[in-house]
Amino acid sequence: MTSVDNSDVIATAGVDEVGRGALFGPVVAGAVILTAKTTAVLAELGVTDSKRLAPARRKALVKPIQQQAQAYAIGWASAREIDRLNILQASLLAMKRAVNRLSIVPELCLIDGNQPVPQLGIPQQTVIKGDQNCIAIAAASILAKVWRDTLIVRLEQRYPGYDLASNKGYGSPKHRAAIAKLGRSPQHRQSFKVSTQLTLLPEAQTEITHPTPVPASTD
Repeated sequence: MTSVDNSDVIATAGVDEVGRGALFGPVVAGAVILTAKTTAVLAELGVTDSKRLAPARRKALVKPIQQQAQAYAIGWASAREIDRLNILQASLLAMKRAVNRLSIVPELCLIDGNQPVPQLGIPQQTVIKGDQNCIAIAAASILAKVWRDTLIVRLEQRYPGYDLASNKGYGSPKHRAAIAKLGRSPQHRQSFKVSTQLTLLPEAQTEITHPTPVPASTD
């Protein structure tokens, strides 16, 4: 992984989101601050884009990331907020909430993709394919992914019948068939079409144009 981290100079947070294309549940963001030394340690452990890692490997990396990070946090935006704001604005809101929950205020945020976070109040730099090129962003993506997956598995107990433990809220054939049979739960995104997972209704067609990809409270 080619590092774009500035952690050897200033307190820099990597920020990434997951769950953008799901039909069910929140969009979740992670924020992680690393030093140059801990960046190297996590690189040696194989930290990379969460989508490139098997679920068991992602889960195994959570504790080392938490131990090596100077600070880390999770933020999210609910399905209702996604429907109200659209998926782009909700994803950026989740990122902002994650940054705001860090115990250390970063001097710079490295944001995965090409969309800056509105009204962040902290200098920021967007990084195309940041989860592949920046260890801090990759670490944030892993924490967010494992946190969200754990939440969705728990929510299956409250909303049975949608095969959530397997699909993690994404539009698998079983999930779409269950929606056709049972209807949408309160945690489903009403603005997303069921027929194709990433197709939105007209009022919510703005998307983040970066790569497709527990619990704590946020504001």
